[in-house]
Amino acid sequence: MKVQRFKDLEAVSRAGAEELVQLARASNGPFHVALSGGSTPKRMHEILASMGRDALPWERVVLWWGDERTVPPDHPDSNFGMAKRTLIDPLKLTRYFRMEGEKDPPVAADDYQKRLLAEVGSPPAFDLIFLGMGPDGHTASLFPGTPAVGEKTRWVVSNPVDSPVAKGKTVRITFTLPMIAAAKHVRLLVAGPDKTHILPRALGTPSPEVPSSLVRGPDVAWFIDEVAAEELPA
Repeated sequence: MKVQRFKDLEAVSRAGAEELVQLARASNGPFHVALSGGSTPKRMHEILASMGRDALPWERVVLWWGDERTVPPDHPDSNFGMAKRTLIDPLKLTRYFRMEGEKDPPVAADDYQKRLLAEVGSPPAFDLIFLGMGPDGHTASLFPGTPAVGEKTRWVVSNPVDSPVAKGKTVRITFTLPMIAAAKHVRLLVAGPDKTHILPRALGTPSPEVPSSLVRGPDVAWFIDEVAAEELPA
């Protein structure tokens, strides 16, 4: 696990964009990348869109999502909807597979897992997974105290959540920790003052109480800004 510090949200977002460009350019064949929701990925998408289609081989890049809210794709809270507005539409991208949040959640999770296995293989080892972290230490939609945190065999699940961070009781569709661990590269983009208190625990001893601390894989790197890092050792 590596930790890289950057000045602010803008710098973290730009570093994430540059990481995607570098890894995609160095790849051969389809490049499977999973996006996440939140403010940092949104800015990263905007930066990628501003670079234009020639910045990386978009014809080989296949977009997926690491989690989704159980809402239609045109809902303001949809992770896919955010990416569509900020990245897919501006660059006119066509190679993507969204989680169908409008479906019955267990069905949507099963369908996405089947699609992953058909398109990526078994195990479905992604080239790159982007993750964020919430103020409670959750990542993807792996919230503290939820069943999905302990999932060992499935790649995608529907996860019942009851958290103020998720605005109360809801259900999310999410990658599992084994799915994340199978990826060749994982990048966690973390910025902002609401992450300051939880970040030392996320980077400390692995604990189900802080699901982001359980993220593992061949190449895991945290991109964090100065504000989020204020309580970390120098």
